[in-house]
Amino acid sequence: MPPSLFGFVIRVSGKHQIWIGLLAVLLFIADTVPLEVQRRLVNSAVKGGDFKIVLMLAILFAVLALVQGLLKIGLNLYRNWAGESAVRWLRNEISRVAQQPDSVLPSGKAGGVEIAMVVAEVDPIGGFVGSSFSDPILQSGVLISVFGYLIYLQPLMALVGILVFLPQCFLVPWMQGAINRRVGARIWVLRKISVMLVDTAERDESTNHSQSRRVDQVFRLNMSIYKLKFALNFAMNWLSALGTAVILGIGGYLVVNGQTEIGTVVAFVSGLAKINDPWGDLVNWYRDYRVIQARYHLVATAMRTVGAEEEVPDTSRPSSTPER
Repeated sequence: MPPSLFGFVIRVSGKHQIWIGLLAVLLFIADTVPLEVQRRLVNSAVKGGDFKIVLMLAILFAVLALVQGLLKIGLNLYRNWAGESAVRWLRNEISRVAQQPDSVLPSGKAGGVEIAMVVAEVDPIGGFVGSSFSDPILQSGVLISVFGYLIYLQPLMALVGILVFLPQCFLVPWMQGAINRRVGARIWVLRKISVMLVDTAERDESTNHSQSRRVDQVFRLNMSIYKLKFALNFAMNWLSALGTAVILGIGGYLVVNGQTEIGTVVAFVSGLAKINDPWGDLVNWYRDYRVIQARYHLVATAMRTVGAEEEVPDTSRPSSTPER
């Protein structure tokens, strides 16, 4: 197996990542265009414009929403297919490696438990394969296009929106690093617990005490992960709400003084809502990437054999087993 997670993604999904990425680009374009349609519709209605124009804009908004939904269905199906193909290959490879006489995986019941855990751990790795490139392309594209549009409409309010998200750029990596260290430790402790449960050859009081200590350790690790994760979510949600409040205040002042239109303020509020979701998804992608990276390292280490590494196929091949 390749030493890095992204090396594995490229080798098992290959050209599919290009097409998935193109679908992501089309989706973030389709996600941004409705903001301008919405702004024009609100301004036309408030200013007492022609109802035919309002109706046409409403129909156009609905059509754009339909196109966006269809693109999202296609993207989700395609990347989930790529992820499941990677999982299928990993499970076949684990079975092949476990049956080799020179495998470094332990033998007996303990080995069987460890292999079973490795098999269970490949599911999140496969899920990441499908979204590894498309998620950052899609979410970053939405952020850049929406921010660009908001800067075009009203630079001052756009600057406020940017300042709201800047603290998160430093907060997220710092807190996520602490979460990842605990996730990696938790996986190793759980493996030790499972192996000791079936290893009855030398079970005594000291062994039971060690197991109890490991169970307590898993509990403490889980609780610390929850605390960090919920604290991070709270900080992100509060900063987003703060940004909306400031935008409404500044936008209301500009509307009262005739310096901007009500449709612009509505577009800004909608734009911030559109930014909040992809920003949260981007943070979740980064969080998953760091966790899956740790999982992949454990799986790759468990599957490393004494023999030479064999070629990994592209999942576009119809066969579920790699060609040799």
